[in-house]
Amino acid sequence: MSEFDPPAAVLRALVAGALAEDIGQLGDITSLACIDGEDTTNAAFVVREVGVLAGTAAATEVYRQVDPDTVVHWHRQDGDAVEAGDVIGGVRGSTRSVLLGERVALNLLSHSSGVATFTRRCVNAAGNGVRIRDTRKTLPGLRAVQRAAVRAGGGFNHRDSLSDAVLIKDNHLAATGLAEAVTRARTRWPGRIVEVECDSLDQVLEARAACVDIVMVDNMSPAQVQEAVAALDGAIPVEVSGGVTLDSLPAFARTGAAFVSIGALTHSVRALDIGLDNADES
Repeated sequence: MSEFDPPAAVLRALVAGALAEDIGQLGDITSLACIDGEDTTNAAFVVREVGVLAGTAAATEVYRQVDPDTVVHWHRQDGDAVEAGDVIGGVRGSTRSVLLGERVALNLLSHSSGVATFTRRCVNAAGNGVRIRDTRKTLPGLRAVQRAAVRAGGGFNHRDSLSDAVLIKDNHLAATGLAEAVTRARTRWPGRIVEVECDSLDQVLEARAACVDIVMVDNMSPAQVQEAVAALDGAIPVEVSGGVTLDSLPAFARTGAAFVSIGALTHSVRALDIGLDNADES
């Protein structure tokens, strides 16, 4: 198991649900009608554009569940840069089984690789010294796969769920003052990271006085972020969030912030074009 793989139990459940959704009650009625049950296929996963590979564990799990007698092998690993025309792996086995799992395997592989590809672009645009992080703006049911793809692209994961860390945002502060909210969080969840979202320099200074672990500056300009970083003077790391684009990322990276979180890594990424082609060898 690699560092880019989702948790095995989560992946098994995710794939089982995806297959149930795609196969239906009768199975692939086209293949059952048109293809002899003894026919076998050797097929290759082929990349059709430049990108970063991710999702191989998900594609492998698809065929493990479809037919344990199929053999999936990979020439490239998650996190590898790929070019158009690269044969990244293949699957051998019953033709019916290969076709049964094709769409689900490609959906997960292509989507994961799209996430990894865009993450790598963001990492490269930011340069050294700042970590690119995802958010909870993930597709329902696909969070583990998407987070793994972010890691494959060179990014880092924010909290996995609401249970992982305290993140006090504007809606919380509308009900409770910042200092009081931090005190309550420390009392209820000792040892947990406490991060506070701030949309003004006054809030940043209040968060510093409350000794939070991370200050998240929300929807600030690079100049405002730089001012917040200076006000904290290295005492508390700063995370940039809200409205960050690939074009604006270099400016935010130069502010001295420790993290930049980007929801677009997962919520609106374009899938990488990957196909499954017949092959004599793969």
